[in-house]
Amino acid sequence: MHIFSFSFGFKDVIDILLVTIILFETYRLLRKSGVANLFWGILAFIVVWFVVVFGFQLELTGALFDRIISVGAIALIVIFQEEIRSFFYRLGARFSSMQLLRRGNGQEDTASRQQVLEIIQACRHMASTKTGALIVLSGAENLKEYTETGERLDAIVSARLIENIFFKNTPLHDGALIIRDGKMIAAACILPVSKDQSIPQHYGLRHRAALGLAEKSDATCIVVSEETGRISVAEDGAIREVKEDDLFLVLHASSTATD
Repeated sequence: MHIFSFSFGFKDVIDILLVTIILFETYRLLRKSGVANLFWGILAFIVVWFVVVFGFQLELTGALFDRIISVGAIALIVIFQEEIRSFFYRLGARFSSMQLLRRGNGQEDTASRQQVLEIIQACRHMASTKTGALIVLSGAENLKEYTETGERLDAIVSARLIENIFFKNTPLHDGALIIRDGKMIAAACILPVSKDQSIPQHYGLRHRAALGLAEKSDATCIVVSEETGRISVAEDGAIREVKEDDLFLVLHASSTATD
């Protein structure tokens, strides 16, 4: 009786690397959804299935496990369809951004630079006064489902108007301001809140909403903390604090990638 008798070659190395990448991305996807324990349960089941089918070659038990895996795979796709859609969308958006970066012209670059400067001016003033703010720069996705939750603006990007929107006594200061195609599309928009359990405790609801949208789209989100006045940027499924001097580089790169 031969158990676990395998020939190992170069193709097997590639196979292992691909499986490792798939498992790692799956773990990241489930961790952001707040169900990281589900990943370990699935992984344990796969290991048991592998031992039963390929190790001990138990045909009846293996057939049962095959049925469970086929049905379970469909169930996981249905349950996590939004996260899976977001993953493939961001993957496609990266390729689109690489192509768009090769096409820009001087006039568009000047316009995007002016818009970035207006946003930075507003963020600096709000940071100095500890005025909480959440600003979203749309990427390739138009974020229509989120703009429809807020108040329509269709206004030119202006530092003074941004500050007025997030002034504490105005009815639009709660929620997010969404900017797309050089215009402030809507304010007081409701964003999805991230379920990532690794988010630092000192981050508030604005930070979690910014990260939630960054996980589901290619948008760049700017957060001004109401407690500390610090500025954070969420993009590509991650959030980090940035200095005011570095904000221009981050926003300019984001705007030129989508012009």
